[in-house]
Amino acid sequence: MRRGSSGLLALALLPGFLVTGCAPGDRSGIVAVATGGTGGVYYLLGGSMADRWGRELPERDGVAEVTGGSVENLSLLMGNRVEVAFSMGTNAYQAFHATGPFEGREPGQVLALAALYPNVLHLVTLEDTGVSSLSELSGRTVSVGAPGSGTEVAARTLLEANGMTYDELRPERLNFNETANALRDGMIDAGFWSVGPPTSSIMDLATARSVRIVPIQPSELARAAELDPTLSPEILPIGTYPGQTVDVSTLSTPNVLVVRADMPEELAFDLLRILLDARDALAGVHPSARHLSAEYILEVSPIPLHPGAVRHLEEEGYSVPEHLRRGP
Repeated sequence: MRRGSSGLLALALLPGFLVTGCAPGDRSGIVAVATGGTGGVYYLLGGSMADRWGRELPERDGVAEVTGGSVENLSLLMGNRVEVAFSMGTNAYQAFHATGPFEGREPGQVLALAALYPNVLHLVTLEDTGVSSLSELSGRTVSVGAPGSGTEVAARTLLEANGMTYDELRPERLNFNETANALRDGMIDAGFWSVGPPTSSIMDLATARSVRIVPIQPSELARAAELDPTLSPEILPIGTYPGQTVDVSTLSTPNVLVVRADMPEELAFDLLRILLDARDALAGVHPSARHLSAEYILEVSPIPLHPGAVRHLEEEGYSVPEHLRRGP
């Protein structure tokens, strides 16, 4: 596998690849995976997936790319610059329906390959900041996530649903590692992550400083779910992070692997087959992958599945409901 280290630079070095995009038939030798920042789970799992696909599909090179997150990933996917994109369910739903940041695009350009694991919202602060609730972010300096990330979409949705706009706080758009470093150094008061727990950047911060994970109240979640139907209640169990002595209520949306609707059916079939076979190995890379299963895909996928994924699941004996099948 050739793994990229900064944006699409590594892809630009691959023979025959044009960063400006190319026709679907021009990329038969590449499976490029848009992941996220190096401090997040997307990057860890994406690198392992690309490696596995590259080894088991000898006619293809697997490439994992560092990106700003879900929104950027889906834009790259729809621009034919990657083959697979990690995405929060929120953004996958928006891309499929051409809403939110994808308004004006053609609906139905993307489909799900798999649902992976819950993407859990973390609102993190240090113990000495005095921030213990969402409403106490008012007037504070807060990292709302990197530009183009699912974290920023989740943060904005939660804030606006609960009557708080960016005008009422001092927002900083930082990636996961930058957010952790800024909290550690006292440059910000709180930061949002939307990730699979436990995530390394928060683990490292909680080892160096006394942190508090701010609970999201059920009423706050209910208001956010009116704007985003993919949201559901979630609990961060006691001990998820160093020093965490209580369960913390929050919210989640499923993480999804998304592909273009025009991906060849046989390729989508093979990608999902290899992915499900690699579940145990991926769980060794990050424990969030233990959620990966046919049952989880069928239970939580927020958008229809690619026909190749449907065929694989049916050949394994699963019944795929109509709402997960692409319409004519």
